[in-house]
Amino acid sequence: MTMPLMPKATAVWLVENTTLSFKQIADFCQMHELEIQGIADGDVATGIIGQNPVTAGLIAAETLEAAQQDEATPLKLKSDFSQYVAGQSKNKKRYTPVARRQDKPDAIAWLLKHFPAITDGQISKLVGTTKKTIQAIRTREHWNMSNIQAKDPVLLGLCTQTDLQKVTAKLEKADHRGPESTESDAA
Repeated sequence: MTMPLMPKATAVWLVENTTLSFKQIADFCQMHELEIQGIADGDVATGIIGQNPVTAGLIAAETLEAAQQDEATPLKLKSDFSQYVAGQSKNKKRYTPVARRQDKPDAIAWLLKHFPAITDGQISKLVGTTKKTIQAIRTREHWNMSNIQAKDPVLLGLCTQTDLQKVTAKLEKADHRGPESTESDAA
């Protein structure tokens, strides 16, 4: 089962609008039962607007009704939901607000510091900048180099954690492949 797109929002809605057990909600949203209990008590997820999983296309209304009738029945995602999510994740050009554009050099510095093997193309895709800017920061010739501080691009809002993990996975895969290929070439 794939995790819902917004698990806390889904959990909030399920707690507020259904008679499901905390265990059923926790299993569906891939959260801990105590966290669901905290949502019900109002200690956790205050201010989060609930997301109806039926209207969001996560589950069928019949599945929700059946799970409310029998506590042993788990909630299951629709079978076509994974195809829906795959269709939603098209590569779209992201608009970076003017106020966030000065954060790009900080993000580039962070990526270069933590992943020295990362390519200019990968940084360009993640942060949405030019290769000329990346090269200037890499060679420490950027016009504002004295003021650049390495900051996580995810925390700056320039890329998603998922996108960053995809790039780092590619880097790790290439790193693991590198020594093996050189050892086999030497033999």
